[in-house]
Amino acid sequence: MNPTTTRTVFRYVAIAEAISWLGLLIAMLFKWVIADDPHTGAEGGVPIMGPIHGTIFVLYVVMCLVARSRFRWDVRTTLLALASSIPPFFTIWFETWADRTGRLAVASQTGATSAP
Repeated sequence: MNPTTTRTVFRYVAIAEAISWLGLLIAMLFKWVIADDPHTGAEGGVPIMGPIHGTIFVLYVVMCLVARSRFRWDVRTTLLALASSIPPFFTIWFETWADRTGRLAVASQTGATSAP
């Protein structure tokens, strides 16, 4: 996977992870607050959103490791990327920060030149 594709996929997965967090939070709201009836056993959308969020979470972790390799992130940046998947919506913050600070820069953006 070339750096441009890695950057694009990382961005989409970071956004998808945040959106899936939102879906899971809404599903938990329905389960624990709105449909809180012990007689119905209502699960809300948790059985649907839980696996979706879990799959996207794992994909985000994999993309963090791919990006670490592709963009040569240091340990601090890698740990920050991984930790940003835990609080809701922080993956978008991390992706924006990493892009602004050049941690998702492809070779042509960092000033590197190719050999003649």
